Amino acid sequence: MMRILARFLFLPISFVPFVHAESTDDFNLSAAMQGVSEDNLFYDEEFFNWGSGIVKGDDGKYHLIYSQMPREHSFFSWLTDGIVSRAVSDHPTGPYRHVEVVLQGRGHGHWDAYTAHCPKVYKFDGKYYIYYMSTNSGDLKLNQEQLEEARRGKWDQSEMRAMMRLNQRIGVAVADSIEGPWQRFDQPLIEPVLPIANIVNNTTVTQRPDGGYLMVVRGDQPDQPEGTLVRMQAVLLADHPLGPWVMQPEPVVKDYNSEDPEVWYDAERGRYYSLYHAFGYMGMITSLDGLKWERAKHYKVSDKSYTTVDGRTVEVHRYERPTIYHENGKPLVMTAGIRTLDGDTFSMFIPLKP
Repeated sequence: MMRILARFLFLPISFVPFVHAESTDDFNLSAAMQGVSEDNLFYDEEFFNWGSGIVKGDDGKYHLIYSQMPREHSFFSWLTDGIVSRAVSDHPTGPYRHVEVVLQGRGHGHWDAYTAHCPKVYKFDGKYYIYYMSTNSGDLKLNQEQLEEARRGKWDQSEMRAMMRLNQRIGVAVADSIEGPWQRFDQPLIEPVLPIANIVNNTTVTQRPDGGYLMVVRGDQPDQPEGTLVRMQAVLLADHPLGPWVMQPEPVVKDYNSEDPEVWYDAERGRYYSLYHAFGYMGMITSLDGLKWERAKHYKVSDKSYTTVDGRTVEVHRYERPTIYHENGKPLVMTAGIRTLDGDTFSMFIPLKP
């Protein structure tokens, strides 16, 4: 009996299941995922390619907005040297061809001084929006030695890196064309306020059925013991993609270390879905109103592995940054950032069955 009770005591509070009067929660993402080919993997010899998102341009082509980190500065340089690039393809699953760098740190004195990372791209009402994370070093202009310390250490082992981690904020760039020019702003779009604390990162946005917008972000869980880091997620609402965004009091994910949310509204089922990774697997949650969330019926999406077109299972070190590309209201492709067992990375595009 004690063993059974213990299992339930460790259930995340936000995930305590409840029964809907009429359940429409039958979306099975795991069953829809198909095998990938080499055309569905996007490498770069000079950069670590990472998370990405797809948008269809006015030219009818598919444009990939994705994260890159210079290999010379290590994978951990996402916090200091990340850039957001654009690639293009005739097909949503690739192969993609790099076109240009879109966003990067704007230098000391800007809120987004040192990096541009974790982009999500959308087209709303004829305009293109890239939501992204950046950081700064406050009044301190880093010298080369301090910058090297920040870009290579882990957050709890480096004073510089810890400071830059705490300065993470979400901003947005806007353009009339996917080719730019991109308008950026002097202030971040989102600041950390309760129920999250310290930082704001990992943003994702979807349009609500009433015409407004819903955003999910990741921050730190407040009131944790010193040295303890628990990532949590919260939801914001706005009437326009540029805000003002209003933080909602009820967390999306709490008491559970997870990140990289990806939210969308499923009009056919009349509910929201959101993905995240939990440092070992990818899960999916759902909500009828976007405010109160529970585990989806088909909660478990993937372990840290993917399947190839010839049926092989490939184990990986990290499987993160999921996004879902929809076309005509249907999920068509899942993208992810993959880090292999030997430390290489690529962006991956998984075809989804109709």
